[in-house]
Amino acid sequence: MPSVPGDPRDPYDPHDPVEDPDDHDDDTPPSWEAGLHLPPDAHRMGLTAHVPDGALLDFASRLDPTKRRHRITAWVMLVVFGLPVVFAALRVLQLF
Repeated sequence: MPSVPGDPRDPYDPHDPVEDPDDHDDDTPPSWEAGLHLPPDAHRMGLTAHVPDGALLDFASRLDPTKRRHRITAWVMLVVFGLPVVFAALRVLQLF
């Protein structure tokens, strides 16, 4: 195992407990796999991170409200997806 600069551990010490990130015996998917943040209802409807609606839902569910950039992203998404609805409603009201 190559040593990392600034790492005080000796990579060749047999008594130094080094965790192996691949050492697990369960069949859980890795944390970086897409679609892990989808709610169970979305899975029952057949949504996955590989279809557009599921990917959007997966992206939105990963947003953390404690982070400022994530809140800004959520507001931008709300405007982007809400404005066409507002414009369509205004068009219908203009017809009457």
